[in-house]
Amino acid sequence: MENKPLVSIIALNFNQTPITMDFLKSMELLTYPNYEIVVVDNASKVDPTPEIKEKYPRVRVVRTAQNLGFTGGHNLGMREAKGEYFFNVNNDTEITADCADLIEHLVEPFLADPKVGAVSPKVRYFFHPDILEYAGHNPINPFTGRGNAVGTHEVDRGQHDKSGPTHFAHGAAMMVSRKLVEAVGMFHDPFFIYYEEMDWSSRIIKAGYQIYYQHKTMLFHKSSMTMGKDSAFRAFYFTRNRILYMRRHANGFQFMAFMLFFAFLVAPKTLATYLVKGQSEHLRSFIRAIKWHFAPPAGAV
Repeated sequence: MENKPLVSIIALNFNQTPITMDFLKSMELLTYPNYEIVVVDNASKVDPTPEIKEKYPRVRVVRTAQNLGFTGGHNLGMREAKGEYFFNVNNDTEITADCADLIEHLVEPFLADPKVGAVSPKVRYFFHPDILEYAGHNPINPFTGRGNAVGTHEVDRGQHDKSGPTHFAHGAAMMVSRKLVEAVGMFHDPFFIYYEEMDWSSRIIKAGYQIYYQHKTMLFHKSSMTMGKDSAFRAFYFTRNRILYMRRHANGFQFMAFMLFFAFLVAPKTLATYLVKGQSEHLRSFIRAIKWHFAPPAGAV
């Protein structure tokens, strides 16, 4: 382990112990010789610690008294971690033997360039293993507050096999250095979930660092295993945090244009969709997300 910095692999568990166990089994394929795994359990109904420790005694389980969300859970994991690098990764991801050198390749850009602040690997969909989910990320549209990953839903034929700076890291697989965290801070807790990696990436870039896409390795993501793609929970946080991100990172003109776009296009279309589908809970969540911004908690914005 000489000259191999300690890497802390940090994953969250929330009522998904079987998924987390699959993740931990997958991590046994890793060839990197110097790492620890920290699982933060976000107040699951059943404590997963005995089951995890029975099969994986070296894994450290940190259990919370309440659900701290993606942001709070990973922030706690980083505070508990001992590594020089923190690999914040979703528990619904896995690697194969072909990418057992995941950690080596993620550490590589940090060692080559001190300006690198965060590194994400190529990500494919677990249930469609030839299809890309992430190969870097395009900018957020300053007037719509939306953006998309490079290569999403494309068959991976090597067309995005060029590593280098990108606009945003992938929240499901994002390595940062301890030095970066000390300089920039952790995830902004009020996001809880959704847009948190966009906010962190933007803060990292504003601090003079680079977000780096590493094509040499990959992992496979069971996308939206925790919250589902069309839940009222997601409707609230995705809407609230889309606006919150723009409040924190758009300039005055951009934010005004975004709010006009949101008020006259997004809101009417979304409200009409929920009404037609009879999704009353989604409708209430969407309205509540907007109302939150009239009196946000201190420090949230």
